[in-house]
Amino acid sequence: MNKIDEILTRGVTDVIVRDDLKKELEGNTKLRVKLGIDPTGPKLHIGRAISLWKLKQLQELGHKIVMIIGDFTAQTGDASDKTAERQVLTAEDVKQNMQTYKKQLGLVLDMDKVELHYNSEWWGKMSAGDLLQEAMNFTVNQLIKRDNFWQRWESDKPIGLHEILYPLQQGYDSVAIKADVEVGGNDQLFNLLAGRTMQKKYGQKEQNVITFELLEGTDGRKMSTSYGNCIYIEDEPNDMFGKAMSIKDELIIRYMTLVTDMELSEIAKIQKNLDGGMNPRDAKVLLAKSLVSRYHGEKAANEAEKSFAQVFVKKEMPDDITEVAVLDKNWPLAELLEYMKLTTSKSEAKRLIEQGGVRVDGAVIGDRDAIIRPTKDMVLQVGKRKFIKIKLDK
Repeated sequence: MNKIDEILTRGVTDVIVRDDLKKELEGNTKLRVKLGIDPTGPKLHIGRAISLWKLKQLQELGHKIVMIIGDFTAQTGDASDKTAERQVLTAEDVKQNMQTYKKQLGLVLDMDKVELHYNSEWWGKMSAGDLLQEAMNFTVNQLIKRDNFWQRWESDKPIGLHEILYPLQQGYDSVAIKADVEVGGNDQLFNLLAGRTMQKKYGQKEQNVITFELLEGTDGRKMSTSYGNCIYIEDEPNDMFGKAMSIKDELIIRYMTLVTDMELSEIAKIQKNLDGGMNPRDAKVLLAKSLVSRYHGEKAANEAEKSFAQVFVKKEMPDDITEVAVLDKNWPLAELLEYMKLTTSKSEAKRLIEQGGVRVDGAVIGDRDAIIRPTKDMVLQVGKRKFIKIKLDK
């Protein structure tokens, strides 16, 4: 598979318009490729970075990457995946969140070659009359028919007028920077198509669109900062390795495909081996090493693997590790941590879990409501130095 075919297929949900875009990529046309990111949190996770790695491939082919930090639209709030009104961010929230975005983007992209914009450059200068003029490009019928709005309408849940305006705001961003292509998660398709609508109204060539699959977090739900189930691109190697080891077995192949640069032929062999009885833990080690190598290099990945094995596989725990007997039953993890005196309260335990500070047999657990079943010699760790080994009390 050549690079262009891989760009248009690996982890891809939609390509609009495929024939047109493929022809442009195979020709000598230098495209302006847009990605917009709203700074709704201070850290970028590997799910959001799926788009960044696609941009890196396009950048290597000589195309101009145009990044838009949505400092203005983040205050409106994208409702693409929301079944309830999104909390509106203040200008100060947005400013705080985006402080390190350029540095984080530079972990993947050559930022010296990236054209970087903040969409307050144009939206911050528009009047109420300008906004109304842009709103004439859409009908309420068009906007209300998007799935999540329609579900809320049918359930008699509120839909903010500001939320309805979001797609046209993102769409106008494409007009402002004259995008040839826009990329994003598949939950963004409605917004990306709005860019085509706006460009047509302004007499520009309609941008082509590529959307990508969304990544599940370590607990199996959509990867989201609010769920505490993220692997962040700035995570330290040991943390990144441990989090990758904690994912659900059924997500191994998806992670390899979406967030590593492992060859597809290699991933297919691993899938075959898993079907034939390969221990999922061994496959996770391959995944974790590849993921850490991508962001920190091969040496760091090897050291992270060694550290993980020393502490959690070989059970080389501190000499003074305490053993605590617990009942053989399902426990809420937060309750178990309190019971074992690793935390002073369930609320503290939940906070530490969400911050990625709790490990079970070496795997980071990010779900504050996680339920676990203790096993003999299971090791719980809070922070870097608190260890408890479990003895089962029948």
